[in-house]
Amino acid sequence: MRTIDDLGDLKGKKVLLRSDLNVPLDGRTITDDGRIRASVPTIEKLTGQGAQVIVCAHLGRPKGAPEEKYSLAPVAQRLGELIGKPVAFASDTVGESAKEKVAALQDGEVVLLENLRFNPGETSKDDAERSAFASELASLADVFVSDGFGVVHRAQASVYDIAQLLPHAAGGLVQAEVEVLKRLTDEPQRPYAVVLGGAKVSDKLGVIENLLKTADQLVIGGGMVFTFLAAQGHEVGKSLLEKDQIDTVKGYLDEAKAKGVEIVLPTDIVAATEFSADADHEVVAADAIPADRMGLDIGPESGRAFAEVVRAAKTVFWNGPMGAFEMEPYAAGTKAVAEAVAEATKQGALTVIGGGDSAAAVRQLGFADDDFTHISTGGGASLEYLEGKELPGLSVLDN
Repeated sequence: MRTIDDLGDLKGKKVLLRSDLNVPLDGRTITDDGRIRASVPTIEKLTGQGAQVIVCAHLGRPKGAPEEKYSLAPVAQRLGELIGKPVAFASDTVGESAKEKVAALQDGEVVLLENLRFNPGETSKDDAERSAFASELASLADVFVSDGFGVVHRAQASVYDIAQLLPHAAGGLVQAEVEVLKRLTDEPQRPYAVVLGGAKVSDKLGVIENLLKTADQLVIGGGMVFTFLAAQGHEVGKSLLEKDQIDTVKGYLDEAKAKGVEIVLPTDIVAATEFSADADHEVVAADAIPADRMGLDIGPESGRAFAEVVRAAKTVFWNGPMGAFEMEPYAAGTKAVAEAVAEATKQGALTVIGGGDSAAAVRQLGFADDDFTHISTGGGASLEYLEGKELPGLSVLDN
């Protein structure tokens, strides 16, 4: 994979930089700027070399047309604050505003284009439509740098097609992400504990299957745990349950036993009458959830058991919260795991937070990024890498 250093002298060159700036917003206020901060080192490396940097990114899931709530304007402002210089903002992606702002760039300056997904060509399944949009983007620049790890599992115009049109390289963030994920897959230090949570087991089928080949322990929490409990024949009440996955999960339990992989499930659950912070809730045994209640977090006994596994590990990968951490009564399980992962980091373990809700959770619970070895910016991309899938946005960089 070529790096920025392989591109030669970039002074005066227009560099199209694909970043991942897909941050959560409350109205027009950024609630977690982690992805913007992660993009800064590559931007500063390019501007430091005198490049004229054209940043492109997406936000949310607009349907191929402009939507004010998905505008990147607040991101341009925050990015400018983080790099300590103004970031020009183009009100379109490849239109008149973009062309004017790009033409006005001086060496070391930065412009951010409006949301890529305001253009249907960005995510089109039609190769010709996607390629046409990529050509418009390519006309703005001399070289392309891919630094949006959160989208490298997508064959989209600004990720895949563009790299076939311009001299290209991986940015520092993509390099760092791939290096860390290689350490998780190529002879990880043992014990290797994987903590999986989040809502649905169906979102994690491929990664569970692959991790049964490499992990020593799979620690399961979050909404997905109830399908595991149901597979063991337990009542799960009104908890989230994917009945169509019970047989698959039974197969995983059998396979884990045959391979000597320990699957660690909760022994107690915080069960509530409804999905609300104000609902009546109590700690119950994991194999005796009342029929009129739903599980919304692992219980305190499980939190301690999960933490014990994590603290003893030399390698930890964590993707998905243990419960509905956004509501205070159901945040304790996720916090217990986060504390244990932070302790493992201090003891020298490689600890990787797998992006998405996990990254949001640790930050919301007051942990700093450097409490962990690495916080991935790409939840879906990380999981697909660990599944062993080919990621089009990475494979195209090898060409």
